[in-house]
Formats: sequence, C-alpha cells, structure tokens
Amino acid sequence: MAKAIQLVVLKVLMIIIFAGWTAVWILKPTNLWTRKWKGAEDSSRHTEFGYYGLNFAVYTFPLIFLTMIGLVCLNLVSREPPQSRRARSATIGFSNPVFVNSFLGILSSIEILAVFLFVLFLAWTFYARISNDFKKLVPVKSLNLDLWQLKYLRVATRFGLLAEACLVLLLLPILRGLALFQLLGIQFEASVRYHIWLGTSMVLFATIHGASTLFIWGVSHHIQDEMWRWQKTGRIYLAGEMALVTGLIIWISSLPQIRRRRFEIFYYTHHLYIIFLIFFLFHAGDRHFYSVFAGIFLFCLDKLLRIVQSRPQTCVLSARIFLFPCKAIELTLPKDPRLKYTPTSVIYMKIPSISRFQWHPFSITSSSNLDDHTMSIVVKCNEGWTSSFYDAIQAELDSDTGSMSCMPVSIEGPYGPASLDFLRHDSLLMIAGGAGITPFLSILKEIASVNSSRYRFPTRVQLIYVVKKSQDICLLNSVSSLLLNQPSTQLSLKLKVYVTKEERSNATVRGLVNDLSLARTVNFSTKCSNYAVHGPESYISMAAMTALSSIKFIVSLIFFNHIFLSDEKKSGANEKMVIPSEKKAAKEKTPSSVADLLLLASFIIALACNTFLAAILRWRRLKKDIPPVSPKQGKATEHGSVETKSAVEEHELHFGERPNFQDIFSNFPK
Repeated sequence: MAKAIQLVVLKVLMIIIFAGWTAVWILKPTNLWTRKWKGAEDSSRHTEFGYYGLNFAVYTFPLIFLTMIGLVCLNLVSREPPQSRRARSATIGFSNPVFVNSFLGILSSIEILAVFLFVLFLAWTFYARISNDFKKLVPVKSLNLDLWQLKYLRVATRFGLLAEACLVLLLLPILRGLALFQLLGIQFEASVRYHIWLGTSMVLFATIHGASTLFIWGVSHHIQDEMWRWQKTGRIYLAGEMALVTGLIIWISSLPQIRRRRFEIFYYTHHLYIIFLIFFLFHAGDRHFYSVFAGIFLFCLDKLLRIVQSRPQTCVLSARIFLFPCKAIELTLPKDPRLKYTPTSVIYMKIPSISRFQWHPFSITSSSNLDDHTMSIVVKCNEGWTSSFYDAIQAELDSDTGSMSCMPVSIEGPYGPASLDFLRHDSLLMIAGGAGITPFLSILKEIASVNSSRYRFPTRVQLIYVVKKSQDICLLNSVSSLLLNQPSTQLSLKLKVYVTKEERSNATVRGLVNDLSLARTVNFSTKCSNYAVHGPESYISMAAMTALSSIKFIVSLIFFNHIFLSDEKKSGANEKMVIPSEKKAAKEKTPSSVADLLLLASFIIALACNTFLAAILRWRRLKKDIPPVSPKQGKATEHGSVETKSAVEEHELHFGERPNFQDIFSNFPK
C-alpha cells in the first residue's frame, strides 16, 4: 500500500513538472514572455548563478529532474511481484492500434494525439514569432534588402527555431539506461521511430532555414561576404552551415536503403552527431543551447554509463551452430547469479574479433529464473556482421587444433520492461515472423518457470509463427521440449507455423523440429576473462549519478564564468550609470564563443567526474564477482533430434499461405 502511494505521488509530481515545462515552451514565443524573461535575465546577472543558471534551471533542469523521478518510479515498479494482477486500465483502449501503414508503421490513438499536439505547437510557435516579426521589421545593416527579402529572411530564421524545437526531444527516445519512455510502457526498439520522425523533421526545417538564408544572401549579392563569416558576437553563420551539412550527412546515411544494406556506413556516420552539436552550439549561442541541452546531457550521460558497463569484457562460454541450411547460432554467456532480467530483454553485443566498433542488439532467449549463471541469445546469420561471425565459429569448428580459443565479447544491458504485463492475463496470443521469434522464446521459458501452485499465470498460449522457408523453424529448437512435451496439464500451448515460400507437403511440426535440430556445439576457453555479465547499475544509482552530474555542471559553469566573464558581470552591475551606446559596447567586449566554450568545458568536466564515479562503482561490483561457469572445454559435439515422450500433435503447419487473423482472433478469447 505504501509503495502504491509513493508511486502515485511521484507520478503526480512528474505530471506537474512536465506541465510547467510545457507551459514555458508555449509561452516562449509571446511578447509577454519575452519582456518578463529579459527582465529576469537582467536581474540574474547580479546573482551568483547569472543568466546561464537561470536558463539551466528553466529549460534544462526540469527534464533532468523528470528523469531522476522516473528512475525512482521504475525502481519501485521493478520490485513489484510480477504475478500480481491489475484491473484493466481505463485508458488501455487509447494504446490499441488504430492506423497501420507500411511507411509510418502502427500508430495508436495516444501516438496520433501526441503527434497532432506537437505539430500544433510547432504551428503556434511559427505563427507567434512571424506575426511579431512582421509588426516590427528592422532592416539588416549589413544587407540592403527589399521588403519581401526582409520578410523572407525572417521566415527562414523562424524555421531554424522549429528545427531547435525538434532537437529538444530528438535524443530522448534513444536513451537506454535513463529511458523515460519505459514509464509509458514503450521499449527502446519501439521508441526509435520517434527519434526518426523528429530527426527527419529537424533536418527538413534546418534545410529550409539554411537554404532560404543562402538564397537571400545570393539575391542581395552578399553571399560571399556572409557565408564564410565567423562573427565575434551573435550568430556564427559558418558554424550553422557546418552543422547543416553534418546533419544532412547523418540523415542521408540513415535512409532505409542505406541503413539496411550498408549498416556500417549508417553506424559510423551517426557518430558525427558530436560535430553537429558543437557547431550548433557555436551557431545558436549558449542561450538557445540551454533549450536543447537536457536531451544532450541525458544522452551523453547514458552513453558514458553504457561504456563503463561494457567494461571489462566477458567471454563466450559455448556456441551451438545449427547446420546448413538453417545457419543460426545459439550463444551462451556467463551471467552473475544476482542479475535478474525480464523476458523480451535485449542486450547489445560487440565482438572485437569481428569488429572493434560495431554493437548489435539481440533478444535474450533464456529465463533468469531457470538459468542463474548463464544467459543465451540466438543469432540468425544472413549477411554482413552476422555472416562474418558465423564463418568465424565455423572456422573454429573446422580447425585442427587440440583446444578451443577464447572469444572475448563486450555486453551492454540487459534492457527490458520493468514489469511482466503478459503474466497478468489468462490468455496470450503471440505473433512472430522470422528472427522476430526470439523475444517470445524467453516468454515461453518464463511461463514454464512459474510455480503454478504459488502464482497465477497464462493458461492458454497460442504462438503464430510465419517464416519464408521451413529451415527457419530451427529457431524454435531451444523450446522444442516445451512445444512437443508440455510440462503442465494446466498450460494449453498451441503452435501455428506458416511457411509462405514453400509448397504444401506432408511434414509435421514434430518432424521438422527433429530434422532441423542437428547442431554442433563448441565450448570455448574462458582464460581471456573471468568476468560475467553484471547488467546496468540500479535505477537509484543512475538517478543519484544524474543528480550529481547536474550539480557538478552548474558549479563548474559558475566557477568558469566568474573567472573568464567577471568583467561583463561588473559592467552589468553598473549598467544603470552607462549610456546605451557604452552599454552595448561593454557587452560586445567578450566574444560570444567564449561563453559557448565555457559551457562545453563545464559539460565535459561533469561527464568526466560522473564517468570516474561510475567506474568506481563498477569496480566495487566486480570485486564481488563470481567467476563464470566454465563448461567443459573441447571440440564440437553433435546433437540429434529431440526425444519426446508424449508429443502434442495439435500444432498446425501450413505451407504456401499466410495466417488469417480475423479467424484467429474470432477463435481466441477476448
């Protein structure tokens, strides 16, 4: 009861903070906010925090504080008994799919509403800014522009603000450890599309902003003068051009045609975001940067925590390679017994012997309730990185050496849902295609591990599995005993396999599983690493490190500003005694890039201190490490068909057709 009250209080606090932060952005384009904000900045110059502290407190810190509260909520949710049943939520209907499109994907009512409100916010921001600009047009001294050119230049400038609004939220959907979307029940693989939408919108607005500005410079015959300028104060045009070019390179390399066929190009060019953000800082200035700084701050903090977590490397215990034509590998990795993860969790794996930089996500197929010391993943080897990995394992099997080598790997995660919602239902319908079966393997194993005498769990489970070729059914091998020998009379498990690219045959599920179960297993040496997978830090630890990083940043920023911008503060204190022309000259003594560099330096110091703290906590955890379980090292062993005592023949196998979901839904309990 106390935990439920704490959750309610924290969620109400989060709603209040988010509502206040949203209200700030809605009021920001208005004249009222501009006047009040200018007065607040002038007043803050006489304080220790300065205008930079005010900007950080209003624009940046609310999202950081939301993340900290969210992590505390996730900590409370993760400690709930997973088998507790809840009443059906009144808003569950809003999360049901209402729009399905091959380009946009599957959208729910809540997602459509959120997109509509965000577009409405962008329209309001643009209208409010443009209407104010047109009422008080001021000619640009360095440019001799006609009235239409001046108006068009203002329009181009305001498109830059729309790109900035998209950048505010751009990095939030791709947070892993500090993920706010987990509170909404949205996992990383689902929230990535929000990142894609925001990134595409940002690049579109930024391109209109940059191209329109260049157009005005061109028609006014000033493009050579303005394009290469690195101004001492104000907007640095050259930095904006470099940011735009970098953003376009990142976006083009992210197109599906490149991302799916040349993943390496997509992966490496995406790291240009560092250059993009630095040039954006110099172009927009520190005041605008504070508006987008929260997402950047959380993303970089999350990235560094993940880098620390992936150190030191662990090693592969064993690999089971399914023979041709299946071409799949089941890897077994060492796990700390204290590490618990939920089904459908994902790890990110890097194998330095294949690539020193590439990370690839894989769904965990094992259950932490069944396997205390190990975790398993299945890799479907098609092309590129996975094909190289398959060839490396195959070469190890075919080698003539008497002992197996060691295969070090780096692991991030596991990342997964905080609660097990699927255990709260009496019936489950699971639909998978191809390699997408792997998350459901962990669900089936989790259900099998539940003690039926103590907890309630789903009693009717139906798995719809669609594959192109019958050879892909080998991915079901790890749950073959559960499929063919159901361990509990209370569990009704039915499998329907649809093979779409093959003609009808007389094969059965049992026959295909047995025929495709031929595999060779190799047990690797573990001499290269004695460390198991420990998983990320606790939610409370990450919340504490986020708070400490924020404090360290603002303290460093105040310290640097008092040293390097003390003259500007003194001139601000005496501004009432200075005539306007002298006041303007005093403000322009210090280049605007100095304030940008101080912000950047404070940010780097805060991240460095946090990384050092995370490394210390990581080392303390490793000192308590339990060495990984080492299987008997040796050459490959052959595995034949699955032996079953009481096969269940009610599973269905369909060739040359696809599932009719209307019939499936009508025959399945609501």
